Amino acid sequence: MKLAIYQGAPTDGDEAGAFARIERCLAAAAAMDSETVVFPELFLPGYNRPDLHPIRAQAQGGAWETRLAELCRAADCGLVIGWAERDGEAVYNAASCHDRTGRKLAHYRKVQLFGPMEQSVFVAGDEYCLFDLGGRRAALLICYDVEFAHHVRALAEQGAEVILVPTANPAGFENVSDLLVPARAMEMAVTVAYANYHGAEAGLAFGGGSVIAGPDGNILAKAGTGEALLIVDLAAASAVAADLLSTQRQDKRDLP
Repeated sequence: MKLAIYQGAPTDGDEAGAFARIERCLAAAAAMDSETVVFPELFLPGYNRPDLHPIRAQAQGGAWETRLAELCRAADCGLVIGWAERDGEAVYNAASCHDRTGRKLAHYRKVQLFGPMEQSVFVAGDEYCLFDLGGRRAALLICYDVEFAHHVRALAEQGAEVILVPTANPAGFENVSDLLVPARAMEMAVTVAYANYHGAEAGLAFGGGSVIAGPDGNILAKAGTGEALLIVDLAAASAVAADLLSTQRQDKRDLP
């Protein structure tokens, strides 16, 4: 399976522009036989726009998801994307996965809300989400979630092989993509795909550095500080010799 991640500028409330980019990226990824493209966190309607999250958030099955499914079918390529979800009075920092036929495979709500902005707008999620993607067991996390080793461990213990992570990591926190993401991948012998923004939105600068880290912690692909579409054949991850993979999952000892 080929997996792509898109690193782009923030959408800043421009929904028409966001959908145009999604369409363009899906077509480019499909032309290179990619199964799925991972987009950044809160791509709809924008990350650093708490003024828009409550008023533009949509329910599952709404116009955004209908359009995303149509774009997947048209391109013959799936996607994972972050968006603001409304469920009654609650607003969630969410991510969904649609396959290349437009069928919705998974939906996840961010568990670890980061900082005052997120905590003032969103309700935290309370469950993991695992699903089959391209013959592999996959899971979703969002940004700050992946920095907590116990979330990655829980997913790995439930069988996850690939963890897909829309993110909005600010400039100055490049150690997350440079160090923590490869470490999370290596510790639990999983592949982690981490899709970030570049540029700035409403005064918040993002660090770029989107990355796909293999199950041995080695970097399979990494972006710089501009727009990028990274594509990796996960056969490279599957080819890592078993004796080079961490055994922490089996060796873990909990003290009283």
